[in-house]
Amino acid sequence: MTNEDAPKKSTRIPVKTIAIEPAKSGVAEYKPRDQIYVRKVEGVFQRLRRKMNFVFLGLFAILPWLQYNGNQALLFDIGEQRFTIWGLTLWPQDLTLLAFLFIVAAYLLFFVTTFLGRVWCGYMCPQTVWTFIFIWFEEKIEGSANQRKKLDGRKMDFDKFWRKALKHFCWLFFSLLTALTFVGYFTPIDQLFIDFFTFSASLTAVGVVVFFAFCTYGNAGWMREVMCLHMCPYARFQSAMFDKDTLTVSYDKNRGENRGPRGRKQDPKALGLGDCIDCNLCVQVCPTGIDIRNGLQYECINCGACADACDGVMEKMKYDKGLIRYTTEHELEGKKVHFLRGKLVGYAFMMVLISAALLWTIISRMPVDLDIIRDRTALATENFDGEIENVYTLKILNKSQYDATYNLSVKGLSNVTWNGDQQVVVKAATVYTLPISLTVDPYDLKGFVNDIEFEVTLADDTSVTVSQPSKFFNKR
Repeated sequence: MTNEDAPKKSTRIPVKTIAIEPAKSGVAEYKPRDQIYVRKVEGVFQRLRRKMNFVFLGLFAILPWLQYNGNQALLFDIGEQRFTIWGLTLWPQDLTLLAFLFIVAAYLLFFVTTFLGRVWCGYMCPQTVWTFIFIWFEEKIEGSANQRKKLDGRKMDFDKFWRKALKHFCWLFFSLLTALTFVGYFTPIDQLFIDFFTFSASLTAVGVVVFFAFCTYGNAGWMREVMCLHMCPYARFQSAMFDKDTLTVSYDKNRGENRGPRGRKQDPKALGLGDCIDCNLCVQVCPTGIDIRNGLQYECINCGACADACDGVMEKMKYDKGLIRYTTEHELEGKKVHFLRGKLVGYAFMMVLISAALLWTIISRMPVDLDIIRDRTALATENFDGEIENVYTLKILNKSQYDATYNLSVKGLSNVTWNGDQQVVVKAATVYTLPISLTVDPYDLKGFVNDIEFEVTLADDTSVTVSQPSKFFNKR
């Protein structure tokens, strides 16, 4: 038999048929997440976090109640298009100041993130602050993490009902106070509280307060880590600012592995074990439910809870603290750490530069502004005396917190007659509208269009002068 007569070997890949069972009905297969029962932990970082949270929450609650010159010191009145920050009043014309402020805040965030990682998330982010406040209510009403877990697994009885009802009442009431305080930054807060609790507030005000109360209740009470993991953009772009010298909460794998339980008097080296006793406390205290021993993860908010829990265990085992600590990737690899580096210096330089520009803009800012509106119905008219008349509307904006007297004048025309007030009193942080007209002998006009300039000067300080160009038209 020749090679041609031999049976050819098949090149087809054998396929094994697997029976697919139909999916079971119900929602168990699509469980979105396991509820995290955050265990309470004490330690240096948690004490620091609580103090910072207390300061942040105190400032948030107190600032809108402060008064300056008889007015609310901080008021971002969107309806009146006026932002009041103590003695500074910002108008739409001053949006460059807000732009500078946001840029400075962005570079400050970049600088802190490059140096200390996501400490903003762990110590100052409102989502984190309010979440820990809501967890505090849970601990006081329902007990520890294990007690809360057992309570949720029980069938509904009177004890479970009153605890759950009281917890949600506290959440809702705190959310309502939060919403009222937040809205109080955008409308006079004292009147808002009076109107709301006397049922005389407007439908719009009530709707906005209820909306923000519902958001606070949902975010801090129900969603919690979901906001950090899936909705916060900061968690996604933070890696662009990280480098191997960024201080983050990390697990020292060289020291901790191999993991395993042991007695306090046993020598871990003799057992072939590292310092990690695999107690899992670092996972139980984490507000986002991650295991820091798996390495750097975007879910970590750098709150230091796992470090405090681990230090407590190391102390009981009489091991050195710092198995989980704020450290850098270079330090864990045994390399030199460069705290002063190009990216960090660049962020600091830009932050200082833009802060200086912001400060200079505020210092050089004129406390008055002028806007000119010409009469569009007729560019020029001739009055009974044969003179040419142009009509204007002057809008004088007093940006200061005090009533001011201004003198008005015009340049660019000879023998001009001003018809209207040339000295006006403008109340603090208001716009004064003044209609005026200018009349000129046609023989004093050089052509059809003449350039002129209106000036507004503070009566008490002639150095405060603002001018705006305009046109004076002749009749053809």
